[in-house]
Amino acid sequence: MSRLVNRTARLRQLEELLLLSLDGLSAAELATKLLVNRRTVYRDIDFLSAQGVPLWQKDGRYGLNRSRYLATVRLSYQEAIALVLAGLLLARILDERNPHVIAALRRLATALPDFPSLQLKRAADRIEVYRNNPAQMAVLETIVEGWGSGRKVQIAYRSPRSGELRQRIIAPYALEPTASGIYIICHDEWAEDVRTFKLARLESAQLLDELYAIPPDFDPEAHLAGSWGIMSGDQVNEVVLCFTPAAKPFVAERHWHPSQQVQVTPDGGCLLQVQVSEPLEMQPWIRSWGAQVEVISPEWLRKRIADDLQQAGEQYRHPTNAAADDEA
Repeated sequence: MSRLVNRTARLRQLEELLLLSLDGLSAAELATKLLVNRRTVYRDIDFLSAQGVPLWQKDGRYGLNRSRYLATVRLSYQEAIALVLAGLLLARILDERNPHVIAALRRLATALPDFPSLQLKRAADRIEVYRNNPAQMAVLETIVEGWGSGRKVQIAYRSPRSGELRQRIIAPYALEPTASGIYIICHDEWAEDVRTFKLARLESAQLLDELYAIPPDFDPEAHLAGSWGIMSGDQVNEVVLCFTPAAKPFVAERHWHPSQQVQVTPDGGCLLQVQVSEPLEMQPWIRSWGAQVEVISPEWLRKRIADDLQQAGEQYRHPTNAAADDEA
C-alpha cells in the first residue's frame, strides 16, 4: 500500500475519531489510536484544518465543531430514495420557511434521477413560499448548535395555558418532528427532570458555555414508547376504542402504536386497545373518526369525547348567520 493511501486512510480515521468524541481527544490519545507519533498527529490536524474541516482546540484537546461539520455520505439508490421519502414527509410537516431544509432537499435532488429529483425540487419550492419567521429559525439553530456541541441553552418558553413567559436552562437530548410541530426533548434544570418543549412556544434561545453530556442510558425511542405522539409520563393508561365495520379496514391496515391490540367484533367492527401515557393526546385523533368510533374506556375520556361531540352537534343545529341571510 502506498504512503498516499496510508495517509488518506489515516486522515479519514482521524476525522472520524474527532467526530465521535464529544469532549475531544488529546494528541497523545490520537497517536495511540492511530498508531503514529504525536508529530504526525499535529501535521494531520493542520492538514485537516487547512482543508476546511472545522476543528477546535481547548486545553490540549482537539475536536470537531459538529454544527459546522459537513459529512460526506455515500448512499445507494434505495437509501437515497428513503431520504427522499423522509424529506417529502418533513416538507409536509413544516408550516414555516426553513432555508436549511430547502437547501438539503435541493442538494439531495441533484444526486437523483429526473423524477424523484423533480419531486424533491417541488417540495423545496413549496417550503420556499411558506411564511418567514426569522426569530423561530434562530431559536431552532441555537437549539441545534447546543445539541451538536454539547452546550446548554437558555430558553424563553411561553406556556400555552397561563400565557406566562418563563426562562429555563435546558440540555437538549433529542429533536422530534411531529404532525403538530417540532419538539425538543431535554433535561430542564428548573424541573430537574426530562421535559418536552414545543419549538413554536420558544420565543428566544441563547447558547451557554456550560457543557453537558446526554446520559448513556437515554433512549428517545424508549422515552416516547408510551406516548401516543409526543407526551410521555411514568403512568400508563389503557384506552379501548370500538370502531364500526366501515372503519375497521382503515384501522386494521395501520400500526398506530407499539402496544396496540386489534380484535374483530361480532358485527364486523373492531376493538383497538392501546397503553399510552397521556390519553388526552389522543382526543383530536379520536374526534376525527366522528360517529365511526366509540370510547369504551377510560370512562373520563369517554365523557370528554361525548361532551365535545355534543357541543359540536349543537353548533350545527342552528344555521349560521350567512346561511340565514341566504334563506332571507
